[in-house]
Amino acid sequence: MRLGVIGAGWLGATVGRLWVKAGHEVLFSSRHPEELVSMTRELGPRASAGTPRQAAEFGTVLLFAVPYEALPQLGRDLKQALRGKVVLDACNAPSGNDHALSREAQAEGVARTSAKYLPGTKLVRAFSAVDATAIEASAKRQSGKLGVPVAGDDAQAVQVALRLVRDAGCEPVMVGGLAAASSFQRGGPGFRANTTAPELRRLLGLPQGP
Repeated sequence: MRLGVIGAGWLGATVGRLWVKAGHEVLFSSRHPEELVSMTRELGPRASAGTPRQAAEFGTVLLFAVPYEALPQLGRDLKQALRGKVVLDACNAPSGNDHALSREAQAEGVARTSAKYLPGTKLVRAFSAVDATAIEASAKRQSGKLGVPVAGDDAQAVQVALRLVRDAGCEPVMVGGLAAASSFQRGGPGFRANTTAPELRRLLGLPQGP
């Protein structure tokens, strides 16, 4: 797949690197793409660096891993490039009530809030409740993989997300539609649990998988 990573900080860079190793083409982006060139050079020909707009146009699937307050502006700036794309939303609103976006995400649910600011996308919450170090450690293990909660309303987009979680060396845990993502947003039992899939299902009150 052609994947665009919007926000190549610790989480975005970690997941993107694992996707490159899994055989995908990945364009990493930030406001300063020149800072990403040495990383992409090390990763080889399937990795490249660019602006958020270039990543949005390049990827058939996009990972958003930016500060939450950047979402409304990115949604406006990239509206045409984002239309119809599968978006994996790993962004979390800041804690506390100091920011209007935080209050909105708390009241409406972070998934619904993200979907509002990234209109026209097939949004799936994924990689939002786990730490980059836990993802990296899971990718090196043969068993006891990290459980990554996933929630989305579009069945096809969810299937893409499940595959990409596996390609990052983790085990996806399907939680439900976007409304169900509140169980693993900040303050929910699944937020930063950083545990195995069976234990995550237990924490979220989900039936155990096969």
